[in-house]
Amino acid sequence: MAWVGSFDAFVQSHLPSLRVEREAKMANYTSFRIGGSARRMAFPRTEEEVEQLLSFCREHEVPCLVIGKGTNLLIADEGLDQLVLNMLEMNKIRVEGTRVYAQAGALLSRIAVAAQQAGCAGLAFAHGIPGSLGGAVAMNAGAYGGEMRQVVESVTALFPDGVRTLRGEALRFGYRHSVFTEEEGVVLSAVLSLEKGDSAAIRAEMDDFMARRKASQPLEYPSAGSTFKRPEGHFAGTMIDQCGLKGTAVGGAEVSTKHAGFIINKDHATFADVVALIGVVQDTVFREFGVELEPEVKIIR
Repeated sequence: MAWVGSFDAFVQSHLPSLRVEREAKMANYTSFRIGGSARRMAFPRTEEEVEQLLSFCREHEVPCLVIGKGTNLLIADEGLDQLVLNMLEMNKIRVEGTRVYAQAGALLSRIAVAAQQAGCAGLAFAHGIPGSLGGAVAMNAGAYGGEMRQVVESVTALFPDGVRTLRGEALRFGYRHSVFTEEEGVVLSAVLSLEKGDSAAIRAEMDDFMARRKASQPLEYPSAGSTFKRPEGHFAGTMIDQCGLKGTAVGGAEVSTKHAGFIINKDHATFADVVALIGVVQDTVFREFGVELEPEVKIIR
């Protein structure tokens, strides 16, 4: 923890207006509602503040975790001896014509509504995705046949060598994959290119997607969404269901009886409960189908 004193002094001298939370309980900042305390959590409001904070981390060799809404994270109960950058205060959204300009911390649900109200089509699939733009771009989030790569025109991000704006092939979009899953880069903002549409029709499409989500997913329990990536040629939830694993529990963690692809925090689950249940599911599916399930949720120890 030697870095904490240096960090506090750095903030006091260089970023006195920066909001910093000490011993931030990660359970309060993740949709799983699991996780111990991070030594410090900073809430930058500008790109310059992000740049200064990451520069501090590199100079002092401080581990840094960048988060948005925390909807795809499973954090260890022991906590994190590192700096967490929470991007949610960088959340500006602007619509010009059929382009949406948004900062990394803007919630996808808000961006989708802003686009709909402006009569911009193509982002309805994102309305029910609970995360922020930065995480959605980094993992090429998608649902109901739509993916971020279909609408992202450009992404401005901070890399160790400076700020760069990437387009097209440079983003290396794939299934739950982008350049940001390969390289050390932090999404700062993005431009989304949409199409002109009818606002009422877009709203109806968004409502339909949301109704389908509520009917098929265990939204009433804390979780990180789909626990596993879709294996090529298979559907994770279907295989888990066919293995009879619905309702299987370890401690307070359970394979949802509503959707087998979700592991939920049903009753004060711990990090160890969820990790153990992930292992049970992986072992069972491999034994029955010979398929290795890869977690979609990011596990931070």
